[in-house]
Amino acid sequence: MTVKALYPGTFDPPTNGHVDLITRGSKLFGHLTVAILKNPVKNPLFTLEERVEMLTEATGTLGNVTIATFDGLMVEFARQLGASAVLRGIRAISDYEYEFQMALMNRRLAPEIETVFLQPAGRYSFVSSRMVKDVFGAGGDVTGLVPPNVLKRLRGRMAKS
Repeated sequence: MTVKALYPGTFDPPTNGHVDLITRGSKLFGHLTVAILKNPVKNPLFTLEERVEMLTEATGTLGNVTIATFDGLMVEFARQLGASAVLRGIRAISDYEYEFQMALMNRRLAPEIETVFLQPAGRYSFVSSRMVKDVFGAGGDVTGLVPPNVLKRLRGRMAKS
């Protein structure tokens, strides 16, 4: 049986921690869909289309990974795809409480879908999209924290503003 999994998030911007989890998830599951949430409330730095492009470029060598977008309930999108697992990353204890509550709600809504937690590689355990944007926006160097294609887009975006 091929297990299909969903890795949801906003990915604004994608980080090397995200790519690490996608790469490792692609080894655990027969197929992994990286699902970008359409959430205009978060006032994203990058458009949905740009995030799809960045993730497609960063994961292009992984043959069993696809990039998609969704809105609404994540478990409904997982059902549409036939996914039986949801991949979530936990960087620190502070992530755990929120992720645990979300997993329990998802289990209530869709008991047939399991949540699988993975920790990113240690060198990315502190990296978040928000931190990358904040540090880069203040003139800090985020080389090595985001894929090269994302760094290029960050530089282009900040040059425009």
